[in-house]
Amino acid sequence: MVNKIQPTSITYKEVIFQLVLHLMVFVFYSFERNEPFIEIHKVIYFLHYTLAAFIINYFLLPRFLYQKKHLQFSIAVSIVIVVVILIEELVLEPIYFPKRANSFPGLLFTLTQILPVITILTGFKFAWDALGKHREVDQLRATVKESELQFLKSQINPHFLFNNLNNLYSYAIENSPKTPEIILELSGVLRYMLYECREKYVLLEKEVTQLKNFINLNEMQIEERGNVHFSVQNIQPGYQIAPLILIVFIENAFKHSTASQTDKISIDIILELSDSGTLKFVCKNSFQPQSNTENLSMGIGLDNVKKRLQLLYPDAHQLNIKKNKNEYEVLLFIHLYKLT
Repeated sequence: MVNKIQPTSITYKEVIFQLVLHLMVFVFYSFERNEPFIEIHKVIYFLHYTLAAFIINYFLLPRFLYQKKHLQFSIAVSIVIVVVILIEELVLEPIYFPKRANSFPGLLFTLTQILPVITILTGFKFAWDALGKHREVDQLRATVKESELQFLKSQINPHFLFNNLNNLYSYAIENSPKTPEIILELSGVLRYMLYECREKYVLLEKEVTQLKNFINLNEMQIEERGNVHFSVQNIQPGYQIAPLILIVFIENAFKHSTASQTDKISIDIILELSDSGTLKFVCKNSFQPQSNTENLSMGIGLDNVKKRLQLLYPDAHQLNIKKNKNEYEVLLFIHLYKLT
């Protein structure tokens, strides 16, 4: 079933707009250089045209044209025009111009008087409604975009929690003394995700702090099996970034490296902010191609972050992902905005 477009209600702004429009059209309609004063018959005639425009604007447009019933709309408008001509020729003309003959040339003259006024009044009403619908569509798109962003962000928490609970379980099984430390680090990261990431953007320095905590949490899994290097350069205060974007790439780096290698794990993460506000993020991790890492790439994390980047930074980011023989590299540029 196709939803019909309902006629919009008349707002205060539209009433003011219509009053100003009618006043301007009336001035142009009634003004004559030789007769600068307003004659009563011009007022009556203009009110007559205004009534016809009112019927078209607030009855025929919403009931026929906006419902895509073009033939019915054309017929109804034609009937309105014919009625206006008949009333003018048979009622108004005998009252104000009794000596004017009701001939065919007179009908053509009447038509040239009627159509410009009604066309202008109806055209501006149509344009007003079109602008209103355009604003409604923009608001709807913004609402859908925000809902999609919230949905994508909500997926990250369970995704992150699922992976780290597995790691925590393995440490608990081994009665590792690091288990309390892991729980503490995990609770801190989850607290940030649940309570401080509700806004669309957070301060960059706060996000970097949580990335450090996240890296420390995952670095415990590697122990003596390799090295993790995290470099932060020129991070200036005041810049904002969408939360939980970079953490997905870092999580994937740890996941693929630890799942495919028992030793010689190498993870390099670089964050660098230029003076112009462009954030460069590099994340490299080693892996063994003969392992089962292909099954790990089926998670929601990477697709999730790509969609969020498209929604939040449609023309302000560049993402390149390279997969070489033994190395996986993510290179991301994001143009950030600074709080004023």
